[in-house]
Amino acid sequence: MKDVFGSTYAQAYDDLYKDKDYVTECALLDRLCKTYGNGLIHRILDLGCGTGNHALPLARLGYQVVGVDRSGEMLESARKKALSQRLDQNARFHQGDIGTFQTDQFFDASLMMFAVLGYQLSNEDVVSALRTARKHLNPGGILIFDVWYGPAVLREGPVDRIKTIPTENGKILRVAGGKLDVQRHLCQVSYHLWRIESERVVDETEEIHLMRYFFPLELKLFLETCNFNLVEMRAFPEFDRQPDENTWNIYVVARAV
Repeated sequence: MKDVFGSTYAQAYDDLYKDKDYVTECALLDRLCKTYGNGLIHRILDLGCGTGNHALPLARLGYQVVGVDRSGEMLESARKKALSQRLDQNARFHQGDIGTFQTDQFFDASLMMFAVLGYQLSNEDVVSALRTARKHLNPGGILIFDVWYGPAVLREGPVDRIKTIPTENGKILRVAGGKLDVQRHLCQVSYHLWRIESERVVDETEEIHLMRYFFPLELKLFLETCNFNLVEMRAFPEFDRQPDENTWNIYVVARAV
C-alpha cells in the first residue's frame, strides 16, 4: 500500500476533482474574509494547499497567498499552474508538514480546506495543526476550515463509490469504500485507482486514507486550547444553513485571541 497522496494519486488529483466547484468555494472564502476580517485581510496562509485550487483563485482576487503541503508532486503542479496563470507573484508554495511548518511571516487569515484537518488523526496532531495556524496569524486573524461532521457521518455511514473521469488520452477509474472506527472518530477510506489509455491500464495505485470526523463541542475545545474563539459553525457548502444530521461537511470560522 502506498503513502497517502503518492505520485500516481497526486498526478491524477486535478482530474479526480475537476468537478469540485473551487471558484464558488473561493468566492465564499472571499466573502468570509471580508465579513469576519473587517476588510483587513490581505495575506493568507493555506495549510494543506494541495495543487493550489484554493490558493490560485484567491490570488486572482488580489490576496497574497502562501501555500504549504507535504506532497512535492502536488506542489509542483501548483507552481506550474501559478506560472501559467501569471499568479506566481501572488501565490507561493512551500513543502512542509502542517503540524511543524514554521516561517517568520505572519498572516491575516489561515485556511485548511478540503478536510485537511481530518487528516490529523490524533488529538496531538489536531492541536499541532491548529497551533501552526495560530502562531502565524496576526492578532485577531481568522481561521477557516472544513471537516467531516460527526453526527452526519454516524447517521449516514460511508458508502462504496465508483467514479469514472474522462481524460485527454483515456480515462481514470476510481473505486472507493469506507468503514468506521467509532472509538477513534475515524473513517478508513480505501481507494483503488486505474489510469486507462487506449483501453489499456497504464498506471494503477491503491491507497488507504484515514479521515477523522468531529463533533461541535470537541471542535470548540480544540480551538480554545489553541487560543482561538469559535465564531461560526455552518453547513458546507451552504454556509447560510445550520448543520444537522444530514450535513456531512461543515465550515468552521474561528478568531485568534
